[in-house]
Amino acid sequence: MIKSMTGFGRGIYENEGREYLVEIKSVNNRYNDISIKIPKNLNYLEEKVKKEILNSVSRGKIDVFITFTNNSEKCKNISINTEIVKKYVEELKKLAEETKIIDNINIIDISKFPDVMNVKLEEDAEEIIENELRIALNAALNGLIEMRSKEGLKIKEDLETRINGISKKIEEISNISTGLVDEYIVKLEARIKELLKTDVVDEARLAQEVVIYSDKCSVEEELTRLKSHISQFLELLNENKSIGKKMDFLIQEMNRETNTIGSKANNLEITNLVVDIKTELENIREQVQNIE
Repeated sequence: MIKSMTGFGRGIYENEGREYLVEIKSVNNRYNDISIKIPKNLNYLEEKVKKEILNSVSRGKIDVFITFTNNSEKCKNISINTEIVKKYVEELKKLAEETKIIDNINIIDISKFPDVMNVKLEEDAEEIIENELRIALNAALNGLIEMRSKEGLKIKEDLETRINGISKKIEEISNISTGLVDEYIVKLEARIKELLKTDVVDEARLAQEVVIYSDKCSVEEELTRLKSHISQFLELLNENKSIGKKMDFLIQEMNRETNTIGSKANNLEITNLVVDIKTELENIREQVQNIE
């Protein structure tokens, strides 16, 4: 089943005072671009998170937001940087003397200064946190994939309708082009009689002109290739893998064949059908940009 590149997923997990929130959103992108915002104390897990996402998503601009609240005593270690505290106190006392303000230094206030309090994860807690974070991450990924799949189903239905409409127009062109040569023979013969003012027509010369015209206006090869591209396109719609780039290539090829038909066929009906096909191909191309 095809998937859209647009989606959102959220995963929440809580255990023994440890709370995890993972949010993933994705939008269209030519490649696979993953951006992760993760708490500093969980930086060691960033590459593992990215690898987990790459296993599930092959294309799109992916933004991942992870928050971690640790109210558990088990998995954290608090330490105070006494050297920097002393330096803060020393500088504050010096400032108090110089400015003649009251020396009222409070340890609570100092604890809020940068780099005074260090909260680190205990070494044996890293595996616990990794496993718990993975639960929230998988929940977010499942939500993302589900949304992308639902959107992909809608896109598939729309593409099938549009491509089947193009197939009908191709059949119309095929039917019209079949009679073009016979129509040309009648017109050419009448024109020759009119110009030469005679009912006698050189059949050999007429046949030669018909062959030249047939070769110039024949669109059978282009129609055959168009039908082949459409068949491949419909097959791709049922594949369960990344197909967006292949579809984009097929649309380009279909456009190329359609342009050739328009330039060859000297017929207003075919020209109008070519315009209709090109318009529909452009609509399909825009939809294909949303496919993974």
